[in-house]
Amino acid sequence: MKIAIIRQRYNPYGGAERFVERALAALAEEGAEVTLITRNWDGAPTADFRQVTCDPAYSRTLGGRTARDRSFAVAVQALLQQSNFDITQTHERIPGCMIFRAGDGVHAAWLAHRARALGPLARFGQHISGYHRYVIGAEKAMLEHPNLKAVICNSRMVADEICHFYGVDRDKLEVIYNGVDTTHFSPDLADEFRESARKAAGIPLNAPVLLYVGSGFERKGVPQLLQAFAQRRQRDTHLFIIGKDRRLRAMQSLAERLGVSGQVHFTGPLSDVRPWYGAADGFVLPTLYDPCPNAALEALACGLPMVTSTTCGAREWVKPDENGWVVDALDLPDLAKRLDDLSELAGNTRARNAARDAVAALTLPAMANRLLALYHRLGEGKNERV
Repeated sequence: MKIAIIRQRYNPYGGAERFVERALAALAEEGAEVTLITRNWDGAPTADFRQVTCDPAYSRTLGGRTARDRSFAVAVQALLQQSNFDITQTHERIPGCMIFRAGDGVHAAWLAHRARALGPLARFGQHISGYHRYVIGAEKAMLEHPNLKAVICNSRMVADEICHFYGVDRDKLEVIYNGVDTTHFSPDLADEFRESARKAAGIPLNAPVLLYVGSGFERKGVPQLLQAFAQRRQRDTHLFIIGKDRRLRAMQSLAERLGVSGQVHFTGPLSDVRPWYGAADGFVLPTLYDPCPNAALEALACGLPMVTSTTCGAREWVKPDENGWVVDALDLPDLAKRLDDLSELAGNTRARNAARDAVAALTLPAMANRLLALYHRLGEGKNERV
């Protein structure tokens, strides 16, 4: 079976990219002929698949990201018409493909959630944005296209949103959760890294440490997190913020203005977050919108209780008062309260076990098996086998 997977560019910190890498590896092991169609995949680990670079020119001055996405979509559609792939799976909003993986969520839902955090002028700017209008149009055209046979959703939240905003038949929606390496990410990391990581950062062994991991600080709620952290009761709690963002300095300045810069530690992006999964007592991600963050799965697999938001796909693995809490990302008093509750779970074996148990079945082989089952089902009409 010949399979094309489409992703515009590689981001070493992106969850979608990690899914693509794992999917490509699983398909290659099954003997499929896999082609990755991309604009730029530089920096990715080497793998056993064919890569086709599709890098059409576009106007960065006049069109910007709208022209970038449109030019890539048009070029990919032309390429697919000239090819004979059995299955085409896109991770971008490109009409005409057989499978769409909604790893970035539903753009219409993101705009609705984001609008709640914007002022009137910013909301108006979002409403008239040419880029957002383009993405919404492409999303609608793709989900209504007759060639679309399945949508891979990485959480039930995303499946519900696709039904709500676009009325897609539930039979087309396949919930395939992101996989997590439950050996690489495990509670054993506490034994390996807790003392050394804390010592290197000058954090007492008995101080509660909360951890945030993610890039895209606005979307993932870092401003609200800092404000809530400033309202906490437990003054000995430390917060580590790991991730890449162009607003890093602005967030550091906000922490200073709030008087918490001594307890909030910005590390920037790290190639290996495992030492901090081992050093932390809890994980916090009050995101305005996140379909299913890999960092949340990794943290739970490491036995970290979690506070996340009602607009995060990982909410379905949180059992209140057992392994964490779910809050409205914009409810600062409630978020502050839950940060204190999370701090109080430091060293709580039952909560750590409940966190681990919540995602124990979401292994990489489980994800690959569900993905392969979908490909087999879609390929049956061609009388071929992967």
